[in-house]
Amino acid sequence: MITASNITIGYRKGKQLRTVQTALNLKAVKGELIAILGPNGCGKSTLLRSLGGLQPVLAGTVSVAGQPLSTLTPAARATRLSLVLTDPVHVNYMTVRALVAMGRHPYTTVTGRMSLADHQAVDKALRAVRMEAFADRYLQELSDGERQRVMIAKALAQDTPIILLDEPTSHLDLPNRVETMLLLKQLVSETAKTILLSTHEIDLALHLADRIWLMKPDGGVEEGTPASLMAQGLIQSVFKSDGFGFEAETGRVIIF
Repeated sequence: MITASNITIGYRKGKQLRTVQTALNLKAVKGELIAILGPNGCGKSTLLRSLGGLQPVLAGTVSVAGQPLSTLTPAARATRLSLVLTDPVHVNYMTVRALVAMGRHPYTTVTGRMSLADHQAVDKALRAVRMEAFADRYLQELSDGERQRVMIAKALAQDTPIILLDEPTSHLDLPNRVETMLLLKQLVSETAKTILLSTHEIDLALHLADRIWLMKPDGGVEEGTPASLMAQGLIQSVFKSDGFGFEAETGRVIIF
């Protein structure tokens, strides 16, 4: 579904270049929940934004369904992948339904008129995240967890095969963090979409992700199932601490 071939990620400001990671080769296939893990500063968000086309790679190629991302028009990109960023949404006097309907923009007419199929897609997305009862509520009336569900619904309404989420649980309390991760796992199972997220939720990712992209602080990415990365001691090595560790069989965090 999405392939990174020998990419270098980082930032370009004028003539200055800041490289974050180099020579990365990664592949996300259909119907998987993939979690990007790693310590602060290793480039999780930079990688996700580069895969989504929000910032260009410094070298190499990102492809979606075999087509280089750089050759796709914005309209074409919007039908192939959707993004949910970490910044909380604060828009007053916009209803939940109106925000989710923005996900249908790539499919509407030049005047923005929605068809019956567009309205049905919005309803389906709201049902998928269990927010249909909130459709006519204003966004400022929602909790942080409810807002996050609405943003996921917007991505679902966009109906792309790939959904990218940058730290989707960062502003949530524990129950909502767990509920959000469970929801994403359920959506992958029910829709066969590819969902790729950057996260600090190590324990939840080890329990729920199909695959892990483990970004190492000294460079490079280890790719594998949670069980295989745990068995090789890679998770323990990257997140080595005197204060906590991981139970080998379950991945459960243990406080020393």
